[in-house]
Amino acid sequence: MSSTWPILQRLSLIMITFFLQQFFTNTSHGDVGTAARYSPPYSPTACYGSDPSQLPSSNLFAAAGDGIWDNGASCGRQYLVRCISASQPGTCVQGQTIQIRIIDSVGSAPSLPSSNGTTMVLSTTAFQTIANASVVAFINIEFQQ
Repeated sequence: MSSTWPILQRLSLIMITFFLQQFFTNTSHGDVGTAARYSPPYSPTACYGSDPSQLPSSNLFAAAGDGIWDNGASCGRQYLVRCISASQPGTCVQGQTIQIRIIDSVGSAPSLPSSNGTTMVLSTTAFQTIANASVVAFINIEFQQ
């Protein structure tokens, strides 16, 4: 028994190390929420009025939902966003993360979102970059400022 004890200790230490590495590499580093999409027109916005030069040329932007609007303090904030799941399997574009800028509040956006009550409403381009847009009205996202 005494000769097997050091082997069991080493094996236990290796297994613990392996599980800790798996846990820390697969955990979320941001917040979890939901995202819908909206279509043009995108202007005027609560953040920039009718100035089209303030919209990112990439068309990767969003309107902030009540949870992140922060009385307008979120204007111009940038978030990394990725789709983590949806009601239909295969909706998320795996491995795709986008950087969006908040340009509006959902409550004042000039067009209606595909779903109400979401954390943010992505431009059509942003939504289609991380999800198959024709499949669902909203997706579950991970986002980080």
